[in-house]
Amino acid sequence: MTTSPVIHWFRRDLRLHDNLALSAAGASGSPILPVFIFDPKMIESKRLGLPRLAFMLQALKSLDDTLRKKGSRLWMGYGDPRELLPKLVKASEARAVYYNRDYTPFAYMRDRALEDVLSVPTHAYDDALLLPPGSVLKKSGDPYTVFTPFKRVWLTLPISESIKMPVKDQFLSAGVIASYTVETRVKSKWPLPLERVPSFDDLGLPGTIEVPKASEREASKRLDRFLEKRVHRYTDGRNELAALSNDDTDIGSSFLSPYLRFGMLSPRQAYWGMQAAAKEAKKEKHRVSVETWLSELVWREFYMHILHHFPYVAKGSFRQQYDKLEWRYDAEDLSAWKEGMTGFPIIDAAMRHLKTMGWMPNRARMIVASFLTKDLLIDWREGERYFMDWLIDGDPAANNGGWQWSAGTGTDAQPYFRIFNPVSQGEKFDPQGAYVKRWLPELETVPTKYIHEPWRMPTPPKGYPAPIVERTLARERTLAAFKAVRKQAAS
Repeated sequence: MTTSPVIHWFRRDLRLHDNLALSAAGASGSPILPVFIFDPKMIESKRLGLPRLAFMLQALKSLDDTLRKKGSRLWMGYGDPRELLPKLVKASEARAVYYNRDYTPFAYMRDRALEDVLSVPTHAYDDALLLPPGSVLKKSGDPYTVFTPFKRVWLTLPISESIKMPVKDQFLSAGVIASYTVETRVKSKWPLPLERVPSFDDLGLPGTIEVPKASEREASKRLDRFLEKRVHRYTDGRNELAALSNDDTDIGSSFLSPYLRFGMLSPRQAYWGMQAAAKEAKKEKHRVSVETWLSELVWREFYMHILHHFPYVAKGSFRQQYDKLEWRYDAEDLSAWKEGMTGFPIIDAAMRHLKTMGWMPNRARMIVASFLTKDLLIDWREGERYFMDWLIDGDPAANNGGWQWSAGTGTDAQPYFRIFNPVSQGEKFDPQGAYVKRWLPELETVPTKYIHEPWRMPTPPKGYPAPIVERTLARERTLAAFKAVRKQAAS
């Protein structure tokens, strides 16, 4: 082992096992200086939700604890990586920087600029996806913009195995790292060591928020529990809305998206675990359920490819003709949607669920997104931003893709004329009203036959609003708005 270290820059890969860049750093034979940098553009962004920040801080605390058990620690700084990393390279006499790629437009430009200012080689790896952008293309060399053909080709390509061996214990000692911190004289927004990061109270989170455990170990435990049994009923279970908590033992969803989002769970670990579950499936419907979950992993990859190849979608419609659509802005309607006071129980339950857990099932996300964009005709970007405020798994690519799908403006979009009916959606996916009653206590005593239409009761429940929109008129309004854009585009 050489004495000069290499830097591993943690980003969306907050784990030690099955980490491509970290493993490559270990294979270099040099001691590893583990680094995490709070970029002001990220921390001060209006799109950084506090629940997601709290979840990330827990993950960093766990990572630091693991490193301390190895006699090391996580070096943390606050500042522009293009300024901070060169200083750290000089102070530590590091001979290389290793990191895993991120595929957002912001990260891509930052990493390109970083290569120009560092005096040592950088080594970047594709760790966040099973198949990175550029690896799934049409014969013409163009990227796919429709999911089904993308998935068809994706399934034919080889997926690398998980890295079986953990990184050797070659992290720099805590004392050495501390000296580097002092030498660089970097002002951190939060003082070191990591135990002194802000508490949840400091972050101003609502008192009811339930941020789940965040660690590499917790991610693996949740994956194992999901693969043991629930994956074999995922096709139906993912649409069951009666989730009671973020303890994944009582929900049909996998609840793995937050851990994939921050890289506490390797996508290879998830994929190969899924393959093992498929082999163990005793019934055809169980195998189909495993394949359904695989499709969700492919959707995640598809949206990251879209954001990479078409970065304009971060701020506008993939189908750019819809940037001319005349959305309405009604502050009262938007506020009612955010606060879960629209008068439609399935909508309101999902929105209050979001503000209590920082998460909601995908079925619920589709229902509330359809309501905002189609029933209220409010710009999908309003909803997309609000989700990023609250979701602990908020991912720029997946969140953007999902909202544009619901709004009818994106790739593979739901047709503009298909509008979810919140009553029938509630009746189908929450037939007994368990989900509604869990998140709307004012409807706890409403009989099941009225639970999704409480306004039909002889005496409507007190404290719960009447519907804020007449859906027949709302549908006509939405269809007219979309048809106007399509007519303009055709002329």
